[in-house]
Amino acid sequence: MNAGVLFDAPGPKARRRHLLYSVLSGVAIVAAIGWWLWRLDENGQLAYEKWEAFVTPSYIRVLLVDGLLQTLKMAALAIVCAVAFGFLFGVGKLSDHRWVRWPSWLVVEFFRAVPVLLLMIFVWYTLGIADDRSSFRAVVIALTLYNGSVLAEVLRAGILAVPRGQSEAAYALGMRKTQVVSIVMLPQAVKIMLPAIISQCVVALKDTALGIAITAPGLTLVARQIYLEENNRVPTMLVVATLYISVNLLLTALATWLQRRYVGEKRLEVPMVGDADTRGKVPA
Repeated sequence: MNAGVLFDAPGPKARRRHLLYSVLSGVAIVAAIGWWLWRLDENGQLAYEKWEAFVTPSYIRVLLVDGLLQTLKMAALAIVCAVAFGFLFGVGKLSDHRWVRWPSWLVVEFFRAVPVLLLMIFVWYTLGIADDRSSFRAVVIALTLYNGSVLAEVLRAGILAVPRGQSEAAYALGMRKTQVVSIVMLPQAVKIMLPAIISQCVVALKDTALGIAITAPGLTLVARQIYLEENNRVPTMLVVATLYISVNLLLTALATWLQRRYVGEKRLEVPMVGDADTRGKVPA
């Protein structure tokens, strides 16, 4: 659908106003960044000794290997398990059997309601805090339960968003409900929910930062070790934030590529009245 259908094209005055607003916004942003850098410099946060650790090979290795790599491992495991969890309980909430539907509903609503940090602490103490790997597993399990519950709702909404005629046609062909859901509904629902899945991946990655509360390995734990040793809390947090933002931008780019590759943008073309080639056909 053309943009002109939704709103009128701006005239000369409107274009000048938009240009003025853009210039003023740019100036305000530059001024805010300049004031922020000035405050950092005034407080000695831009001094070389505060940033020296991040040009030292040993610190860079620790930050990337013990920090970023461990964070990516936790996020990847949590995302894979959360997708499986979400598919299982999302389909379970749509079951015709009460003994399947109600327990699935209870599990999903419970883990959606519990804060992720509290969930990590509960799981950590359940696994045993004396175990060196329990904090890593606690973060993965907690993120799996929370994000899996969210994805279960996303999957349920995606299946319900598929046009009813799709399932009715499948039933008319003699398919059972299991076949209808797995062959007809799920593939279309995945296309609908694909952006939401990638967005939840970003949430899972960011929530790994909460693992510092249970001494889980990752960027935040390594960052704390660095700024306690070097007394450079602000520069360390800026570097860690940059790493998180960079990975999240890559995930966003992946989401955009997947949406264009597997979903695409469909244009609505309405046939002209009296057109012999399109008379009696349903618009695509």
